[in-house]
Amino acid sequence: MPYKPRRACAFPGCGLLAGNGQYCPGHQKTVSSHYNRFQRDPESRKRYGYAWKRIRDSYIREHPLCEACRRQGRLNPAEEVHHILALSKGGGNEPDNLMSLCKPCHSRISVQTGDRWGKG
Repeated sequence: MPYKPRRACAFPGCGLLAGNGQYCPGHQKTVSSHYNRFQRDPESRKRYGYAWKRIRDSYIREHPLCEACRRQGRLNPAEEVHHILALSKGGGNEPDNLMSLCKPCHSRISVQTGDRWGKG
C-alpha cells in the first residue's frame, strides 16, 4: 500500500516537508516550546520536571509499544506516556496510572478527556 505524501510544514513561511506531524522537525520544537510557555498551565511546569523525564523514560523502556493500538491488534511504537488520571485531578506517577501511547492515540485521548485542547 502506498504511503500518504508528506505535506508542507504548517509554520508560516516554511517550505520544508513535515515529518509525521504538522510541522518540520525544526519548527516542531519551536511550536512545542511556545505551547509550554504561553498556553500550558504554569502549575504543570512544576509537575513535569527532571523526575518526570526519568519516570517517563523508564516506563517507555518497559512498555515500548502503544497500549491503545495493541488492544486493537496493531503494533505501533510508543512515543508518549499518558497519565490515566491526570496529575491535576489527583493522579500520580505510579505505573498503574501510566500508559504508553503513540502520538495519534495520545492526541485523541487528550481531546476526548479535555486535557489539552479543551472539551472534546
